[in-house]
Amino acid sequence: MEKKVLVFDMDGTIYDLYGVKDWLPMLRAENTKPYAIGDALVDMTILVDTLLELKKMGYTVVVTTWTAKNGSRSYNKATAKTKRAWLDKMNFPYDEFHAVKYGTTKLNCTRKLGGYQILFDDCEAVRKGWNGGETVDPTTTDIIEYLWKLL
Repeated sequence: MEKKVLVFDMDGTIYDLYGVKDWLPMLRAENTKPYAIGDALVDMTILVDTLLELKKMGYTVVVTTWTAKNGSRSYNKATAKTKRAWLDKMNFPYDEFHAVKYGTTKLNCTRKLGGYQILFDDCEAVRKGWNGGETVDPTTTDIIEYLWKLL
């Protein structure tokens, strides 16, 4: 069986960064608070249960998320820690976590895993640049319903 990898973006995909009041000024001020106080964009209990079932079937779950545009090295490190803490609070069952500099080609983080990779990302440019398999736009496709079809 070919290896199957599910790759999740965070901001705008499973995490509502853009719904946090004053998120952009806070990011520009290198404040990590917007990455900690936002809501989930999906029912995390159902998503987590579904991902756990898919992992039993052999799927690998990866989170690949960008840090803030023009963030300093120390802010990017703090951002990664804050994002990981939010995922852990939600019990998100990831096998790998990558918080990479804004604009990084996301496939570079998971190419080594090989197999068929499905990217869930709200950014059209990222989806268009993905050649690791399939892409899913969470603004037009229900992530949980999509995953249920894989079960």
